[in-house]
Amino acid sequence: MTRPQFTRSVATGPLLIADDLVKHYKSRDGHGIARAVDGVSLTLKRGETLGIVGESGCGKSTLARLILRLIEPTSGRIGFDGEDVMALKPSRLRRLRRDMQIVFQDPYASLDPRMTIGQIIAEPLDIHGLGTAAEKRRKVEDLLLMVGLDRSALQRYPHEFSGGQRQRIGIARAIALEPKLLILDEPVSALDVSIQSQILNLLIDLKARLNLSYIFISHDLSVVEHVSDRVLVMYLGRIVEEGTATQVLRQPRHPYTEALVSAVPGARAGGRIVLKGDPPSPEAVPEGCRFHPRCPKVLDICRTTPPPAIGSAGGARVECHLFS
Repeated sequence: MTRPQFTRSVATGPLLIADDLVKHYKSRDGHGIARAVDGVSLTLKRGETLGIVGESGCGKSTLARLILRLIEPTSGRIGFDGEDVMALKPSRLRRLRRDMQIVFQDPYASLDPRMTIGQIIAEPLDIHGLGTAAEKRRKVEDLLLMVGLDRSALQRYPHEFSGGQRQRIGIARAIALEPKLLILDEPVSALDVSIQSQILNLLIDLKARLNLSYIFISHDLSVVEHVSDRVLVMYLGRIVEEGTATQVLRQPRHPYTEALVSAVPGARAGGRIVLKGDPPSPEAVPEGCRFHPRCPKVLDICRTTPPPAIGSAGGARVECHLFS
């Protein structure tokens, strides 16, 4: 396979390219390795929302932190806006971080309880030395209004707000530097169902207004289908299926994706597919196809040989021997 070239590209080129990303940790006993992310490649177009789904422990959040270089990959390459992120000097990486931001799952844990809301939202501007005190205050006020809060929040503290309001504050902080990419790591899973739709609508509105690109991580397939252009399905550190949201979530091909989709109420006429057992530990990845111990359609070859990635004319891809 031809390796992607990270060069200064025209505005129509991909915003983000990840090439064969790997993150291994030492196992608990110190004698083996845990394969948190194990050879993931993806691209993100400008203005696109890429959904990433999978069970807890599949590597979704680790992948997000690798892309942002919050943790260092064991191997692999990352290209962002035409630059090789892994080759950047610290000063240039610091500048690049203005274009790559993240919204975390727990809005309360991600906000410093000792800081006022005004200080929290202004902190990225302070770190990067942007604007005078008056300019920063005006910017913070504008950001509060943009996410549906008013100026009275400036001098208040995180504990004085509801979960949905705190997530709005986290979003305001994330867009303060006018980034190109926003990674949303389970941004509504900690919120009441009645509030989730409000935050999703806010994110959709901000994406259009600010020309953002999103990576949207979630275990809720209904939410992912609502906001995503394309979807990646992860299992035990690997991408097992990808395609448009319609291809993956309405016409799933991989048995694992079929099982995930069947758990959504009313999504599958044949009823829910209940997988046997729990996902294997990343410290004990099965031979052959990683999904074969739980797969209801397992073949003999699945137990011994890793499946190839099979593409289709529509751009979909699946790692499964059923299609080889």
